[in-house]
Amino acid sequence: MRDNRAPAEAAAPAPARRRRPSRALEVQEAVKEIIVRRGLSAGDPLPTETELMEELDTGRNSVREALKALQAVGIVDIRHGFGMFVGQMSLNGLVDELAFHSRIAPQDERNHLAHLTEVREVLENGLAARLIDRHGADLAELLSPVGEVIAQMEAEALVGAVAPETDRRFHDLLYRPLGNPLVGRLLGAFWQVYHQLSDELGTPDETPEYVARKHRDIYTAVLARDHAAVEAAMSAHFAGIHTRLDRLRGA
Repeated sequence: MRDNRAPAEAAAPAPARRRRPSRALEVQEAVKEIIVRRGLSAGDPLPTETELMEELDTGRNSVREALKALQAVGIVDIRHGFGMFVGQMSLNGLVDELAFHSRIAPQDERNHLAHLTEVREVLENGLAARLIDRHGADLAELLSPVGEVIAQMEAEALVGAVAPETDRRFHDLLYRPLGNPLVGRLLGAFWQVYHQLSDELGTPDETPEYVARKHRDIYTAVLARDHAAVEAAMSAHFAGIHTRLDRLRGA
């Protein structure tokens, strides 16, 4: 006897259950929303821990966990004995991550330090070009502090070494007329990575006099508003770090 019953349909799979964000994560987002909604800026005071518990209707542990996470990324600045404040923008997390990964993978295509150097060279070439295009007759006056730093570099070179801080100040002051505070922070982040990896990179091959001269070449080319000369001077300036990176990869 033939069975005329329709075949049973396969049961539809149960929809995957979405995991609800933890309460601490929700509190993180709520604190960020408080900062934005109230128009707070870096350094402004935040509600106390108790006030956040009341406003967000949540427990102390969730608030503390959220604040600790926000402190780690620089959104919240907790000053024990003084209170909590909106944090200053920081690239410290980026610096630590780049330095760590550059240290564990120096000899292959994941050589983050070589990639970072390439990014920095492209960035500085672009910044110098922007500086030339944006300023005219006032450029010499705007860059007079850079000339003073170069004179200091040359004096230091005569006694044996250009101080790293002097080198760093040159690059900071060179682009300051652009009025972009993020530029200084990015260049500072690059500098910190190089500093953390100084042992791996080894001693520079260039003499202090050569280092000072290459910085003067950049300065002179910018003052002359000569794009080609700037690019050539930048290339010569970065040649030393490229040589050290090549040596590191071949080690």
